[in-house]
Amino acid sequence: MTSPFTLALQGVSFHLPSGEPLLSDLNETFDDRRTALVGRNGAGKSVLARIIAGELQLGAGRVQSSGRVHYLPQRIEPQAFRSVAELAGVQPLLDALARVEAGGVDPADFELLDGRWDLRARLEAELSASGLGHLTPDTPAARLSGGECTRVALLGAWLSEANWLVLDEPSNHLDRTGREALREQLQRWRGGLILISHDRLLLDDMQRVVELSSAGLRSYAGGYAFYREMRQQEQDNAQRELQRRKLERDRQQHAMQEQRERQEHRQAKGRKEAKTANQAKILVDRQKERSQTSLARLATQHGERREQLSRGVQEAFAQLRDDPPIHLNALACALPEQRAVLLLEALRLPFGNAAPLDLHLSGPRRVAISGRNGSGKSTLLKVIAGELSPAAGACEVQVRSAYLDQHLAGLLPELSVLELLQERNPVEEQSVLRTRLAQLGLPAARVELPSALLSGGERLKAALACELYAAQPAQLLLLDEPDNHLDLPSREALEELLRQYRGALLVVSHDDAFLARLQLEARLECAEDGWHWLVG
Repeated sequence: MTSPFTLALQGVSFHLPSGEPLLSDLNETFDDRRTALVGRNGAGKSVLARIIAGELQLGAGRVQSSGRVHYLPQRIEPQAFRSVAELAGVQPLLDALARVEAGGVDPADFELLDGRWDLRARLEAELSASGLGHLTPDTPAARLSGGECTRVALLGAWLSEANWLVLDEPSNHLDRTGREALREQLQRWRGGLILISHDRLLLDDMQRVVELSSAGLRSYAGGYAFYREMRQQEQDNAQRELQRRKLERDRQQHAMQEQRERQEHRQAKGRKEAKTANQAKILVDRQKERSQTSLARLATQHGERREQLSRGVQEAFAQLRDDPPIHLNALACALPEQRAVLLLEALRLPFGNAAPLDLHLSGPRRVAISGRNGSGKSTLLKVIAGELSPAAGACEVQVRSAYLDQHLAGLLPELSVLELLQERNPVEEQSVLRTRLAQLGLPAARVELPSALLSGGERLKAALACELYAAQPAQLLLLDEPDNHLDLPSREALEELLRQYRGALLVVSHDDAFLARLQLEARLECAEDGWHWLVG
């Protein structure tokens, strides 16, 4: 039986503004199985999602889908939306509903609503059920936290009545409760679904995995665990085949060398015998010509065989995954144990938790800040970074600090990563900076692009590079969900970097697995009854 939900890519290609090919001749059919789209940062997953949603013009090929596609982008800027309803994508429908309720008879309004007369009530009910009852459809979106922003956008996806959902990193900024609610909602979804995510729990629930790499798209039936197992088997098999072909090439080359030496030995022996046999010169010349022809023929045959063997090795090498390792140079910050880092006294936040906070940090302390979405975690980091003023109390940062917010606002979109890093470290040779960026997984072609054109994961790597490879590295890192947008290898590399970092660290994350690997000393929990300091 044919699935009612089909979406087909036919010869899809796309070039970056620089002319560099990003996607080439992609062909794949998606059906009603919940499908994960995975791949390394910069492979083009978000670009492909925007192509499927009709937001980007193709260089070649086409996309065919049965029904309407609703797209949730990876980066949602709340200030770009006037209200909660606009962020949820239902503002035009609510406006049409208001005009009809006021007596309007425009057929376009009736066609747009398509019988959804209860839309406002449904939106308010969904907000309440999602723990967002304090919001109304008219609440300014700029007031929302990152997690609230994502949850409202997801409500819009469930209310869209679309045939297809294309969700790009939908668990970013969500707390534990929000992630579990998202997981349950995706399991209940009965339409077509393409999920781009590095959240291992969400990926495990998928029924199919499609991997995007420089070789194109490759499909695996089953969930993420099955995909990882099959991918490792393929890698192991490819490695064994490469070794087999290398050994065969070496063995054949050795045999050809021996054959040539035997032929040359016979020629030398023949020439010697011809001289002692006192043969006529014409016979000697003919024998010499035949010998040379035979040797040339053998050389041609050996050359063709060597080329064939080398081509076999190259083909086997091409089957290996193009996953270059990511290396991060952790710079020493020389922060003594007794060095005062941060002083908060009776601090009250301008938004979120209103309870006073007292905190004295010294030395290279490593602390996680936890709490529900909207509780004030990001607000606390912004106050410490000096981006917001406290409602009351004192905040004093006593070392060099760097703040990486959820949207990486410090990356000027028009400047390239290389330009940004050179501004922060004008004394270092450009070749050294390029090498460090390449070790982060940012090759030469990417570091010269405007940062706005980079993927979310690439932008985070760029922001970290600008702080850690600056002429004077930060001694206090304020990280607001730094694990968002990163592919799994990059996340593991980030974990290793932060373990090596010898400065002080305040980090907000809802990924318990990520936090567990950072060797944290304490957790500052933002609860309804105030702030709690939890050791270990």
